[in-house]
Amino acid sequence: MLVNKSLKRLLQLVPGKQRFGAYRFLPFFFLLGGAMEWFMINVRVGQETFYDVYRRKRSERLYQARMNKTE
Repeated sequence: MLVNKSLKRLLQLVPGKQRFGAYRFLPFFFLLGGAMEWFMINVRVGQETFYDVYRRKRSERLYQARMNKTE
């Protein structure tokens, strides 16, 4: 119950409730999305980033599709 009250109090501190309503939280989501994108591009886990894996898998699928097409 204590967490619920503190969270509610924290959300009340965000300005613009009357004018924007629930949309006042959109800037936080944009920042969160940008941070997540930056993390996926720049942070390496092991030897690869998320986009390295994505590009490799995409090229493997394209290669496989070409091989199936020529058969």
